[in-house]
Amino acid sequence: MNAKTKAFFSGTMAVLFGMAANLALAAEGDNFVDEASAKGMAEIETARLALEKGTAEDIRTFAQQMIDDHTKANQELAQLAGEKNLEMSDEATLMDKAKAMILQMRDGENFDQAYANNQVVAHEQTIELYRDYIQGGENADLKRYAEQTLPTLEQHLEHARKLQAQHGKQ
Repeated sequence: MNAKTKAFFSGTMAVLFGMAANLALAAEGDNFVDEASAKGMAEIETARLALEKGTAEDIRTFAQQMIDDHTKANQELAQLAGEKNLEMSDEATLMDKAKAMILQMRDGENFDQAYANNQVVAHEQTIELYRDYIQGGENADLKRYAEQTLPTLEQHLEHARKLQAQHGKQ
């Protein structure tokens, strides 16, 4: 291989490695955006059910807060995703849909109990997703979003635990 061929080959490889690294970073950011937005939508869906089917005032108040807070968070994430050319989920994940279906089958106090339990598990999972991204994510803007949103999610979890204790764990 002559010097020109070596230089061309090295330059081509550098470009290809750079493109691969950018694709990997985009894919990693895409995964977080997709999962975080799906979890946010699942929160909104189950909260709407709680407004419709919940009987306890504290459950209904919490549900409205979930709608307000997760709508705001998803709007912020959508803006950031648009700037980074990343895709948001257009629906809740399959597991979250199954949990919502289970909630749809419940009524009254039974619903309130199931919703409180669901909120504890859902927020524990969402907090884990955000913490993992904060620790290992590559996109600085998404990490900043996760860091800014995490305290609200942690407050939601504490509130959900109080509701769970009050309405009885199944």
